[in-house]
Amino acid sequence: MPKEKSGLAGWLERKTADSLLVRLLVESFPEHKAHYFAAIIAMVFVAGTTAASAWIMGEIVDSMTAPDRSRVYLVAAGVALIFFLKGIASFAQAVLMARAGNRIVAQKQIQLYRKLLDQGVAFFNNTESSDVLLRVTQSAQMARSVIDVIVTGFVRDMLTLIGLVAVMIYQQPLLSAVCLVVGPAAVFGVQLILRKVRHVMAQEMAGLTEIIKVVQETSTGARVVKAFALESQMAQRMESAVRQVEKRANKMVRLEAATSPLMDTITGLAIAAIVILSAVQVFGQAAGTAGQLMSFVTAFLMAYEPAKRLSRMRVTIEGGMMGVRMMYALLDQPRSLTEAPDAVDLTDGPSGLRLEDVRFSYAPDRPVIDGITLDFAEGTTTALVGPSGGGKSTLLNLMLRMYDADSGRVLVDGTDIRQVTFASLRRKISYVGQDTFLFSASVMDNLRMVRPQASDEEIIEAARVAHADEFIRSFPQGYQTQIGENGTFLSGGQRQRLAIARAVLRKAPILLLDEATSALDSHSEVLVRDALDRITQGVTTIVVAHRLSTVMRADRICYIEGGQVAEAGTLHDLLQAGGKFRALYDQQFAGGENSP
Repeated sequence: MPKEKSGLAGWLERKTADSLLVRLLVESFPEHKAHYFAAIIAMVFVAGTTAASAWIMGEIVDSMTAPDRSRVYLVAAGVALIFFLKGIASFAQAVLMARAGNRIVAQKQIQLYRKLLDQGVAFFNNTESSDVLLRVTQSAQMARSVIDVIVTGFVRDMLTLIGLVAVMIYQQPLLSAVCLVVGPAAVFGVQLILRKVRHVMAQEMAGLTEIIKVVQETSTGARVVKAFALESQMAQRMESAVRQVEKRANKMVRLEAATSPLMDTITGLAIAAIVILSAVQVFGQAAGTAGQLMSFVTAFLMAYEPAKRLSRMRVTIEGGMMGVRMMYALLDQPRSLTEAPDAVDLTDGPSGLRLEDVRFSYAPDRPVIDGITLDFAEGTTTALVGPSGGGKSTLLNLMLRMYDADSGRVLVDGTDIRQVTFASLRRKISYVGQDTFLFSASVMDNLRMVRPQASDEEIIEAARVAHADEFIRSFPQGYQTQIGENGTFLSGGQRQRLAIARAVLRKAPILLLDEATSALDSHSEVLVRDALDRITQGVTTIVVAHRLSTVMRADRICYIEGGQVAEAGTLHDLLQAGGKFRALYDQQFAGGENSP
């Protein structure tokens, strides 16, 4: 029973691989048919001239012994012409195949990246970045290699082999029959090798993913690695991953190279038989002229390489199919968030926001938001405070539609955000998170990215509002200064102020601030808080904060705990109520030193 199950599983896996291979070819060939058609014509010339070069070897030998010297000149001219045409055809084939292949790689990588952009945040939370990086960079290259192998194998190598075999049969029919035993024996040997390739290739790709993961973690977590002296542990992880990949790669090389001794042995036996048979008469027939025998041996030896490539073709394709599977696994990944087919655009102008009995959980039976109903009136500022893990940041993610609520509705101007276009929703909202992200570009480019049409003056004004202009101008290149990957050349406070300037420049009617001043010192916090007071005038603002000093001027404060609204009201009302907010206030302000 286990063997039958294994056989069925293997058959299903092969059928899946074949269907993916057909899909790859159907998607890739039509658009690039001109390049491939021209390359195939060039391959036909390569195959034809290769066969002609084997045939003319007999003419060379026979012409050297012929009394007519003009035949020598004619044969010499023929040799020159054959190899000239073969060189031109080989060049054209290489260039055309490279152009088509490079274009396929580029298109597939763009297609993969667009697929990533279509995914919601949940996809990236559940998928390791190293795995995504490997799929985008390596799988497209492996798909291109599969196509190249198929085209060159089935056209150039197959036609070359057919042409050379035709020359062999023409020159020495009897000796050619002896050589035909090579094919079946080679095919049987390759099938034995092929069974192991798929499993080894899957393990090798897993090892490559681990290497990328370790490098990424070392790069992004360099401070933690250094601070806790984790160099030796990280080195051990990397060494283990590299050793595993090395081991699998060596095994893969052995499997691919195993076809060479197989073909060499079989070919050697065939050549030995040819030598013996050519020296004797078989069935009363002579071996033929010296030229015919020379042409036959040349064609046989030249047929060795295309035959070997064809015998290894399935092994090579099977290795590349692992990348094709990875590529289509990502391309076929369903979107975690989709735009409604009849989605509408939100109208421009000031906007209000409302949550209606919203419930949400990241994992089943573990609610993070448990039936919250809240109104965020147009042009007002609402602060969300409370203990960590209460669901405050999750509420902002739902408003941004990074996730969809399990039940209930998130409304902007009375319209469920699941019924509006992503583009119009994003235009409505500016966001500054506690984990500031900046692009590896100049200060000016980072700010302009959110509003490409903004002028330099508007960008500088936004930086002034966020109190970022002064430190930007202190840089050697000012606004053209490169800030490094995720702003690595900036302090935490500088990164935070650039993120605020970016939100200011966006000029959206809804502003979400998630611990926007968490990385600022006391002086910078005061400056930015004053700036936020100015830019929030007439803007619907929702502020998540743990430091209550940042929310004292909010129109309304909501205390969120356990995914529910425990308390809500003005600062004065909550202090008078003496509840959970009052206790938090007293804790942070030492008994109310700064109470109003």
